[in-house]
Amino acid sequence: MGERSSYTPGTFCWTELTTTDQAGAKAFYGGLLGWEADDRPVGEGGYVYSMMQRESKPVAAIATQPDQQREMGIPPTWNSYISVESADATAERAKELGATVHAPPFDVMDVGRMAVIQDPQGAHFELWEPKAHFGAALVNAPGAPVWNELGTTDLDGASAFYSSLFGWTVSPFEGTPEPYLSIKNGDANAGGMRAATPGAPPFWLAYFGVEDLDTAIAKVGEFGGAVHAGPIDIQIAKIAIVADPQGAVFALYDGEFEP
Repeated sequence: MGERSSYTPGTFCWTELTTTDQAGAKAFYGGLLGWEADDRPVGEGGYVYSMMQRESKPVAAIATQPDQQREMGIPPTWNSYISVESADATAERAKELGATVHAPPFDVMDVGRMAVIQDPQGAHFELWEPKAHFGAALVNAPGAPVWNELGTTDLDGASAFYSSLFGWTVSPFEGTPEPYLSIKNGDANAGGMRAATPGAPPFWLAYFGVEDLDTAIAKVGEFGGAVHAGPIDIQIAKIAIVADPQGAVFALYDGEFEP
């Protein structure tokens, strides 16, 4: 079990679902991953931000998709946040490296400062400059985030971009049938990169731990989700790529957990 109270800059620290059915999503992930919702009203207009907890520790969030995204036809999506010392400086550097800053840095009340970035190949991610909220308090455990994986149309270009932006070391992971790149932030594993599935847009895929993959896959179907791939044996674990009832894609991981 990996309990956290802070994150080194350049580390994935939080993941957040924006969805068309917040209540339905909370029920789905509660049944699948054992999450309980801590609903927090934000501002006026009835907007609620659901901090999802496992063992009373925040692990992720579920929120209603902004109207603008829905009008643009953007599907429900898991969003991956990367901790940084300065959202402003990192967003500016991302722009210099060819990224698009879709939401310039802004304060989220007193909990942090964030920005929404699209890398040069098209994958979105968020920058998070922590204040009152540092991110997930539990990782690398059943019901918690365990991995982040980029599917991209240009592995060399993505490697150069993220290495320059966050100081990551990106190197080939040996023994895989298709090219797979391992990401390290300092000495710590920080995720991976692979070629995007043909026809699919580049995106960051969030993985969540489960105790038994076969049982979890069955629950996905039982609760109205869909299984896109799996179970897949990746030597150190078994994984599956699935979607919730609203269509948000994520992955399940059953295997060795880092501390």
